[in-house]
Amino acid sequence: MQKKIKGVICAGGMGTRLAPLTNIMNKHLLPVWNKPMVLYPLNTLIRAGVTDIMVVTGPEYAYQFVRLLGSGAAYGVNITYRIQDKPGGIADALRMARDFVGGDDCAVILGDNIFDEDFSEAFGSFMSGATVFYKETDNARAYGVIEIGPGGRVLSIEEKPQAPKSNLAQVGLYLFDCQVFTIIDSLKPSSRGELEITDVTDAYRIAEELIAKPVTGPWWDVGSFSGLAAAAEYFSKK
Repeated sequence: MQKKIKGVICAGGMGTRLAPLTNIMNKHLLPVWNKPMVLYPLNTLIRAGVTDIMVVTGPEYAYQFVRLLGSGAAYGVNITYRIQDKPGGIADALRMARDFVGGDDCAVILGDNIFDEDFSEAFGSFMSGATVFYKETDNARAYGVIEIGPGGRVLSIEEKPQAPKSNLAQVGLYLFDCQVFTIIDSLKPSSRGELEITDVTDAYRIAEELIAKPVTGPWWDVGSFSGLAAAAEYFSKK
């Protein structure tokens, strides 16, 4: 029997790129056209068939997420919450979902990444290892950049390189099997003092268990004002 995929929405962090808005509100609750930002990644998971979802956020505005999302019943899913006391990186946020995920697979989505695409085929065909997703970009130096070989195998991953090996940006959506938590336990904090998700995916790459799939629909990093505006304009016309 195929393992279940559980969803994890990472909605913590400082949101410094969106200050001063984020001085008074969690970034992931800011409006993108007519919805709070977090509803878009939630819908991405729901559209792909994920029904058990954990939201990981900081303590300051956690009650607002609960007020907005509740138990998830209004969206036809089950939502639970974990508090990340202080920003420690995406991998640290994912580590908090260990008991929630258990022996299942997990789909991790960043709360400031918005897609308009159905990923159910990619989720449904996931078997083991890890899958990352990529999109061509004109600003590769601002993202994690991946280099792809035959069969979608990832040859290299570089975080915000000065001389990118490709124009393929790794977006904020990941599929992992349950060994991801063993990998996280082996990580050491980066120079930023955080556990980096790039180090997690690179561990899968070294083990030759990492593949990449393209994002065919639109994608926005709405952690910046330009991304926030572009996504709002797109959804205002839908």
